Amino acid sequence: MAEQQIRFDDGAAYEQMMGIWSRSAGEIFLDWLAPPLGLRWIDIGCGNGAFTELLVERCSPVEVQGIDPSEAQLAFARTRPASRLAKFHQGDAMALPFADSSFDAAVMALVLVFVPDPAKGVREMFRVVVPGGEVVTYMWDMLGGGNPLDPIHSELQAMGMGGTRPPRMEASRMEALRDLWIGAGLEEVQTREITVHRTFANFDDFWTSSLKSPALQPTVAAMKSGDVETLISRVRARLPADADGRITAGARAHAIRGHRPK
Repeated sequence: MAEQQIRFDDGAAYEQMMGIWSRSAGEIFLDWLAPPLGLRWIDIGCGNGAFTELLVERCSPVEVQGIDPSEAQLAFARTRPASRLAKFHQGDAMALPFADSSFDAAVMALVLVFVPDPAKGVREMFRVVVPGGEVVTYMWDMLGGGNPLDPIHSELQAMGMGGTRPPRMEASRMEALRDLWIGAGLEEVQTREITVHRTFANFDDFWTSSLKSPALQPTVAAMKSGDVETLISRVRARLPADADGRITAGARAHAIRGHRPK
């Protein structure tokens, strides 16, 4: 499948497609981090604010700054309850608009494979946290079948169809994440795997939700109707329904944490 830029410009669609998945993984991620309350956070690639909301709800931060390139996503984020505290800005993960040592913790939630230069993005996170501050991320295992959309991507690939994938999927490998964190000079590096499941009312619920992805919708929209029906049949076979017609799908993320040396 082709690797090219994927633009997330619809906050409401992202919420239905990926926001629910993000929060499920984010809950486990924050349980693992167990951060102190009252920190200053920067949420890089905050998108529509799905993970930012978790930070505000669970971590009692004194400050949260959200950065994302999509103004449409940010507009949705600003409608969330988290906006009573969090501030959202349009910006670039590789050139954060903040001074050195501005935050206690920097996070990217499901973002790193979309950053054109992941190493530069990690170095920017390092730069903006204080000495002793934490730099963290979780990212779907894009090369190991962990993406929630992989049931569809895999069948598209088997059918020889084109598709759009993030530009730096290699950065989702656990070994690659560790290399990036150590290469940036971070210490006390730890990793873990996060597995989550999501139950849909039926196959149509799964299919409709998944097609809100800008990585899938244009590809499926351009397919012949017969090919779409074949694709649906193949994906349906991968996700058998239970006795009530519900579909349960799984996803797997890789998480990493490290501290800037004091």
